[in-house]
Amino acid sequence: MLCYSLLMRCPYCHFNDSKVIDSRELSEGLSIRRRRECLGCGQRYTTYERLEPVSLTVVKKDGRREEYDRRKLSEGIRKACTKRAIPTEALNKMIEDIESELFALGEAEVPSNAIGEIVMRHLRELDQVAYIRFASVYRPFGDLESMRREMELLRKTE
Repeated sequence: MLCYSLLMRCPYCHFNDSKVIDSRELSEGLSIRRRRECLGCGQRYTTYERLEPVSLTVVKKDGRREEYDRRKLSEGIRKACTKRAIPTEALNKMIEDIESELFALGEAEVPSNAIGEIVMRHLRELDQVAYIRFASVYRPFGDLESMRREMELLRKTE
């Protein structure tokens, strides 16, 4: 089925019109991947659509409040996973799962430490090195001994 979309700018020539040549549901129907073809230059590119969730406020440790930012969550996770053999699809799925879990809490405000704990739980299952990297920033270890204890705890839960 071909579908036409207005106001989707081509990343190559910036033409304002494209046609959808393929659509696929992702994340259990929470987002859609679309392959598009520019009607100006003929180049193909991919776009993603996802349901914009209701507003969520993150309460920082010092009491400040800021709007939830998916980009910040993604950047923190990707930094922890740098130079690890983790497929992009697995990272994207994990980010979607974490975000779904956050919004499923049904709260307008979520403490940043709760977000950190959810991220660490998911990272622990995905990659132990990425987990330790994230934990070393999220939980400031006072010395090598406290970091060693965390690694021993991780090893025991394998």
